[in-house]
This record gives sequence, C-alpha cells and structure tokens, in this order.
Amino acid sequence: MTSTQVGTNPGDGNGASGTAPEEGYERGLGSRQVQMIAIGGAIGVGLFLGAGANIAKAGPSLILMYALAGVIVFFIMRALGELLLYRPVSGSFSEYAREFLGPFFGFVTGWTYWLMWVVTGMAELTAAAIYVNFWFPEVPRWVTALVFLVVLYVANLISVKIFGEIEFWFSMVKVTALIGMIVIGIGVVTFGFSQAGDAAAVANIWAHDGIFPKGVGSSLMTLQGVMFAYLAVELVGVTAGESENPEKTLPKAINTLPWRIIVFYVGALSVILMVVKWTEFEPGVSPFVAAFAKIGIPAGAAIVNFVVLTAALSSCNSGMYSTGRMLRDLAANAEAPKALGKLSTSKTPAIAITLSAALMGIGVILNYVVPEKAFGYVTSVATAAGIWTWLMILISHILYRRAVVAGRLPASSFPAPGGTVCSWIAVAFLLLVTVLIAIDPDSRVSLYVGAGWAVCLAVGWAILKGRNPQIAAQGTQQDKQLETAGQPRG
Repeated sequence: MTSTQVGTNPGDGNGASGTAPEEGYERGLGSRQVQMIAIGGAIGVGLFLGAGANIAKAGPSLILMYALAGVIVFFIMRALGELLLYRPVSGSFSEYAREFLGPFFGFVTGWTYWLMWVVTGMAELTAAAIYVNFWFPEVPRWVTALVFLVVLYVANLISVKIFGEIEFWFSMVKVTALIGMIVIGIGVVTFGFSQAGDAAAVANIWAHDGIFPKGVGSSLMTLQGVMFAYLAVELVGVTAGESENPEKTLPKAINTLPWRIIVFYVGALSVILMVVKWTEFEPGVSPFVAAFAKIGIPAGAAIVNFVVLTAALSSCNSGMYSTGRMLRDLAANAEAPKALGKLSTSKTPAIAITLSAALMGIGVILNYVVPEKAFGYVTSVATAAGIWTWLMILISHILYRRAVVAGRLPASSFPAPGGTVCSWIAVAFLLLVTVLIAIDPDSRVSLYVGAGWAVCLAVGWAILKGRNPQIAAQGTQQDKQLETAGQPRG
C-alpha cells in the first residue's frame, strides 16, 4: 500500500479507531526502544559540542535560551502528537503537509527533512572525528568519519530491530552519563572536592559580568545553534509506522519531553557553568569534556569524551534510519524514483538508506577539505531545514484543528494543550529564528543553500508534473473522495 492510498481516507487508521495503517514495515520497535529513542534522540552533538561555542558567545544566558527554545519545542511536539494519533504513518509530517496543504508541500517537506538528516549526519560524523582526535590526534578526521559511516550504514541495513537495539543502548549511555555528570557536578559545587575546588560555585552563573555578559542581542543570536541541538525530537513521529503500539507509546514518549529538557539541557548546562566559569569555554571543545578535565577526576575527560562520541554516533544512526523512511514515503507518492520505495528481505528500505549514506559521505569530504569549518556549515543548513519541517507540522496542526472544529474530521485522542494558540506562538518564534539566521554572517550560508535547494525542488516538481500530471491533482482528487464519504478535508 502506498502512502497516497493511506491518505485517501484519513478517517481510517486515525486516533478514533486506534489502528495504524500497515506500510509493509516490520513493527519491530518495542515500547522501551521508542521511549529511549525519544529520550536520547535530542541529546546529541548540538548539546555536547555546539554548546561550547554558544557559551563563548552568550555566557550563562545560554541556559535561558535552551529553556525558551525547549518550551517552543514542546508546543511543536504536542502538535505533532495530535496529528500522529489522528493518523499514525511513517511519512509523518510529510504526509500531513501533503494532506492539509497539498501534494507540493508534502513533496517539499519530505525532501527537506531528508536533506536535514543528511547534513545532520555530516555534522555528527564531523563531531565523532573531533572526539576521536582527543585520543588519536594523528589520525585524519576524514578517515575516522568514513569508518563510522560504513559501520552505521551496515547496521541499518540488517533490520529495524537492530537499529532500535543500537539506538536503545546509545541513548542509555547518553542518559546515564548525563545524569552522572549532573550528580558529580552538584557534588563538586556542594562539597568543594576535586581540583575545581573553591572555584566551583552557584554564583559562577551570574558573578562574571552577569547572566547576559555580552548583551541580550548576543544571546538571541545563539538560538540558531540552540534549535539545532533540539533537532531529532520529531524523530519519534517517523517511528509510527514501525512501532508495536503507537497509540500508547507515542503519547508517553512525547509527554516526557518537558522533564527531558529540564534535566538534560537546562539542568546539565546549569551544573557545568557552576563548576567552570563561562569565560573558560571555547568553540570546538565540548564544555562537558572541559569541565571534567577541570574537575580532575582520573580519566574523567576521556570517559566524557566517549559519551559524547556515543551521542554523535547515535544521532548519525537515527539519521540513516529517518532518511531511508522518508525517501520511501516520497517514492510511494511517485515523488522520488520508484526503486527507493523497495523493501529488502529484512523489510528495510535498503536502496534509500544506501543513497542517504552515500550523500552523508560529503561530510567525509568536508572534513578533508575544511575540517575547522565543517561543523558550522552543516549545522546551519540542518537548522534551516529543521525549521521548515517544524513549520509544516505547526501549520498542518492548525489546519487540522480547524477541520475538527468544523466537524469535517474526527478529533484526535491526544489533543495539544492550548489548541492552535501554542502552535501560532511557535510559528512566530521559528520565524524570529529565521531572521536571526539571516543576520548572522556565519549562519547566513544556510539561507543561500536553502535558496538553491528551493530552486532544485521547484525544478524537480515541474519535471514530476510534466511526467505525471496526476501528481499535482492528487489533493483535489482526495478532497472529492473525502467529500463523497462525508468527511471533507480541512
């Protein structure tokens, strides 16, 4: 069954019936795996490595930026949760954009999300290579990046159960380590042990030129990097087609988001900035590694470096998973080559995964050509693509709620608190971040890439319409079918 066929009757397989449509995948992701993917999905290189540069830019105010962005991310995820329980499909937000905004927006969203994860995979490979240099500085970064790329690619081809199990343990390492770091950091601040000694104190958060040492403007300029750190929270939506019981596991995973943000982002950064003065952090160095080197725990920095390496590999692993599923959804809607929609004997989209992994190899080339700038380039591009994806989730949610209020579609069993008000707030925030990206000369490159990407998508869509005019008319045809069934689309 193609995704278009699934979308023909949104009343089927939605939250009201509690049944997810079958898409040919193996439902091999259990509750514990989905939960850990949700918990660990947003703990990656953006926090472990990117926070170093942002602390140098904004000082302790970065804690507030993470908290503010975290509220917005929760609004986005509850909007997605409502849509997922209305109609849980692995195409997720691409399918919702296709349903509520039309085939073109589904096409753009699917390909843009694919691009986001491809470049995020590049960022993670870059970060992993940096972490390995901690132990083996003589090994070229591109060699390390290539080895990790090949290993994760092979693992993703085997089965979704292997992916889920690898991601479970990757996430378990990250979560356990972060909790341990927080506990040790609190102990250092409270009892004054370790080489950090009396220099560790709660007052470090405000004692060195205040919470906003470089001004509010500089703090706001870090939002691009902060939002990159939250990329992947929406990954739980892509697992809908392969979860054993999405109606129970997805709401539970989404509802744990607030405490994840409080503990793993706000809490961890607060403790780190209490242990070490913000002025001692620098770009390109993980603040967690730097803090534990300062504490002086034997092999502490090496242990933390292993943890952040795990985090980078975890995110890259998730990227291969999600890009393969998104390409298959596009192929099912005749918006990508048909071959990308094929499943292997192990029910994985092997050809789609192969294409994505090959393009992630560009990250290996960047590490060879511009190793010092590779991370900044790919994170800015990934953030811009992520903002588009989140906007499509929010706008689809707003249109869905309008249809529900008008009685044209059934209500979801997992409604977002605040209705469309919170979605509109999140839309305004994401537009603000886009403006900030345009202002920052270092991240502005993402908009140039975005403009080029938009041209590519426009040309691709024109070619698709020329070869198959029915693609552009899918939305109209589905509207007529829904009206005939008494369920006109929102």
